[in-house]
Amino acid sequence: MYKNKITQALMMSLGFAVAATSFSSFAAQVPADTKLADKQELVRGNGTEPESLDPQKVSGVPESNVIRDLLEGLVNQDSKGNLVPGAAKSWETEDYKTWTFHIRDDAKWSNGDPVTAEDFVYTWRRLADPKTASPYASYIQMTTMANAEDIIAGKKAPETLGVEAVDSKTLKVTLDKPVSYFASMLVHTSMKPVNQKVVEKFGDEWTKVGNYVSNGAYKLDTWVVNERIVLARNENYWDNKNTVINQVTFLPIENQVAAMNRFLAGELDMTYEMPNEHFKRLQKEYPQDVKVTPYLCSYYYEFNMTRKPFDDANVRKALSYAIDCDVLAKFIVGKGETPAYNFTPLATNGLDVEMPEYSKLDQKQRLAKAKELLKAAGYDQNNPLKFNLLYNTSENHKKIAVAISSMWKKGLGVTAVLENQEWKSYLDAKRQGNFDISRAGWCGDYNEASTFLAIMRSDHSQNYPKYSSAAYDKAIDDAVLAKTDAERAADYKDAEAKLAEDMPIMPIYHYVNARLVNPQLGGYPMENPEDNIYSKDMYFIAK
Repeated sequence: MYKNKITQALMMSLGFAVAATSFSSFAAQVPADTKLADKQELVRGNGTEPESLDPQKVSGVPESNVIRDLLEGLVNQDSKGNLVPGAAKSWETEDYKTWTFHIRDDAKWSNGDPVTAEDFVYTWRRLADPKTASPYASYIQMTTMANAEDIIAGKKAPETLGVEAVDSKTLKVTLDKPVSYFASMLVHTSMKPVNQKVVEKFGDEWTKVGNYVSNGAYKLDTWVVNERIVLARNENYWDNKNTVINQVTFLPIENQVAAMNRFLAGELDMTYEMPNEHFKRLQKEYPQDVKVTPYLCSYYYEFNMTRKPFDDANVRKALSYAIDCDVLAKFIVGKGETPAYNFTPLATNGLDVEMPEYSKLDQKQRLAKAKELLKAAGYDQNNPLKFNLLYNTSENHKKIAVAISSMWKKGLGVTAVLENQEWKSYLDAKRQGNFDISRAGWCGDYNEASTFLAIMRSDHSQNYPKYSSAAYDKAIDDAVLAKTDAERAADYKDAEAKLAEDMPIMPIYHYVNARLVNPQLGGYPMENPEDNIYSKDMYFIAK
């Protein structure tokens, strides 16, 4: 679709249909004078062992990194985050409520089956179906796809979802409300297709090696749990001729220092992230390897509002005010991150935020206010507050947790017991509500403020704090119905103000993406704010 949202709004106001009918090639655009390396095998650090490779049953970045290479949705992104065709060669809409997508004639699954409109009908019904128990079920509700909300609630059958196969290569989608950025939402992992006959044949075992059928540039070759996942070229991929990298290996390295050492030893081409305490040294000694890019992500802590005393806003505010976000962003993390006093990254499209009053105080004033609030909630030296702080295995997360718990102890006399869990257990604990306060991070699923703010709706499947506010829900609903960008921005401003007032989450910092990258790796996207990296778009240059 159009790259510029203002252009979209103008075209719609003038009554023009919005369509995407042709694009230039986007995969592995190798400059004509480039000499390619003989060996085209990419090794990527991936942070942890994936929870699953089923796109409708995951919610994390490590899983999406692998799935993005295996499965292709209707649309992709280029190196700058612009929308480009994927399994769909074109699409159109006249009112932002009814969308038609045209599937490529040459789109195939790795087993040779044609990719059809029916594949997407099956997949999206599966995502909405309560029987799937997808952690991302609310995402399809956010699209406003017809009947999605009632299907998720168990009030209607999945077959009533607003998606239909007009024919094998034509997909029609009906929304309850006009959403101008709907096509952008289809980049997300949860919207990627699965092969119906394979899923129905193997059940939960369909993601195993030998069973997995993909429609992306790669297919699953090897999966050794907690050791490596290896992908091989999918010769049936429609754009295989423009793919250069033959093999991609993902390594689940949780320790950032270990990943750094393996990179410096030549065993990794890309790290998942970098050890905070080594960043400045690496930037100085290996400037050609350090890549720092924009990233639409927020780092924060979640309060479990179903547990006392975190049902008390005074307690939540006291703990939030008592941390020094400037120190955390500049010195504990220190790679260019910015301190956060709101949820949504400030660079997000369509965002206008008025910072909360506490952000305008100096840290001494914030701490004084925090002490007042905590005392009002009944906690002081005679009745000290103690709770557990959950985070997933990572030295970087541990350093932040140690720093914050120290700020709480020194400033408020509060004791936070640090609880570290490996990735799958950590995710399960959050979903089951088995935590007091938990580390959290949210990265934009598309570049629009609703991708952040909607997860705090009372009915969202990833609202782990169990925050419920009719006023907040109304602000999000009003934003969807807004007729102008200015009206929508005002609704988002109201939503952010409500979050600051109720404090179900504790904003800490807004990310940048910093990792070590082999300088011989061409096509690495330096300007994609969502960090959507497709291995098929990269290539190794000969030394």
